[in-house]
Amino acid sequence: MSTGTLYGVGVGPGDPELLTVKAARLIRAAGVVAFYSGRHGRSIARSIAAPYLNDTQVHEPLVYPVTTQETDHPGGYEAAITEFYDECARRLAAHLAAGRDVVVLCAGDPLFYGSYMYLHERLARRFPAAVVPGVTAVSAASAVLGRPLVQRDEVLTVLPGTLPVPELARRLAGSDAAAVLKLGRTFGNVRAALADAGRLDGAWYVERATAPTGRQLPLAEVDPRTVPYFSLAIVPSPAGAAAATAPAAGRPRGEVTVIGLGPAGPAWLTPEAAGVLRVAEHIVGYGPYLARVPHRPGQHRHTSGNQVEVERARHALELALGGARVAVVSSGDPGVFGMATAVTEVAGTDQRFAAVPVRVLPGVTAAHAAASRIGAPLGHDYAVLSLSDRLKPWSVIESRLAAVAAADLVIAIYNPASTRRRWQVAAARDVLLRHHRPTTPVVVARAVGDRDESIVVTDLAGLDPDSVDMRCLLIIGSSRTRAHRRGGEAAVVWTPRGYPDRSGPADRPTAAPR
Repeated sequence: MSTGTLYGVGVGPGDPELLTVKAARLIRAAGVVAFYSGRHGRSIARSIAAPYLNDTQVHEPLVYPVTTQETDHPGGYEAAITEFYDECARRLAAHLAAGRDVVVLCAGDPLFYGSYMYLHERLARRFPAAVVPGVTAVSAASAVLGRPLVQRDEVLTVLPGTLPVPELARRLAGSDAAAVLKLGRTFGNVRAALADAGRLDGAWYVERATAPTGRQLPLAEVDPRTVPYFSLAIVPSPAGAAAATAPAAGRPRGEVTVIGLGPAGPAWLTPEAAGVLRVAEHIVGYGPYLARVPHRPGQHRHTSGNQVEVERARHALELALGGARVAVVSSGDPGVFGMATAVTEVAGTDQRFAAVPVRVLPGVTAAHAAASRIGAPLGHDYAVLSLSDRLKPWSVIESRLAAVAAADLVIAIYNPASTRRRWQVAAARDVLLRHHRPTTPVVVARAVGDRDESIVVTDLAGLDPDSVDMRCLLIIGSSRTRAHRRGGEAAVVWTPRGYPDRSGPADRPTAAPR
């Protein structure tokens, strides 16, 4: 006698009319229909397929012994659930061996986070088996929202909500669009991960998509106590979301987010900043910095020159006032000689922008990036100064250099020189030599993170102003800073965390390697 065939049949997300023609035919013809359920006996898959069932069929409810990780089984959850699947396979194998075809009903698609796969791997080697795909909850959610999941070369990431929050946030920030399944008890963690990734504002919640009892609303508005397992979070296509979320008349919903891109390249960009850049409708910034941001369909880019920070900030706020989500980009950290000050100053002094939300997202600073390349020169107290005299007089710069040098602080110097400002480095060196030994270690870090990066370790007396330009950052050591060569050629600079007692003699600094 020939054996029966095992069919894993996807019945879709909830609407019985979304079954495929093949799925409906197989369900009607099956001698045995199996379906998973909880201890309460209700089965979502069976309720979807109900119009196609008949009274002549044998029904095999597969009742989960546990629905969470909590169990009294001596082997724990994994042992309990393994025994369950073994027993289900044994029951269905008896029907198949007797020549009866068995249809296992599966909500959505059988092999997309479906439990059917555990039966398939136990039975498919012994009996004929086939899988009939179904409409997934992800596709259904996109349809009920009326928003595309992805467009063109955008990337869609599908995630289980059971992942740890940091891992969820990292993956959400690293993708254009995303779907997070298995909510229920995980909803709080998923919401936290979306917020950490900067994706909460664009996320949607969809419950039982296409079913009569389904609902959908912005995820940030969902009461966690009302979330069932059969629900999901959707972060739609950034381009599609921008087109579908025009502001309501008379009620702007725009905001400005000031973002630090880090010193160079995508590796220095935080996941939170990357997430905001994906959903921004307008990106505003200085040309070279804006060029580091990937182009996204539907986004508008506003490039401006290097010395128009206030105008750039005002333009961003004007866009947000009209209801747009605006990202203002800045190199490094936006709060360190960056655009955060300009935006907050304009927003705080012009009453027209009083209702426009302004956020600042941190970035890796040039000082920290340069320090990481050479060791730990910023390991103790340090000061950060700019040599640019465009917004403050040189007399102020000179007095501050003298003060921090006299205080024996390590100094990170931004904007040391430009094509027009060539004398400031030599002048700053002369000021520092009044307080520091000529052998004080100096780091000249140029284009950190770029392909033409270079790190030079010298000393204060040997600092060559002609080797310094606008792409450089200088780190001037204190009396405690040490420099030596390690491993043959690599120079290492560090400032000890401790400090000698005032009553004792200070250690003499080690000369920088030449």
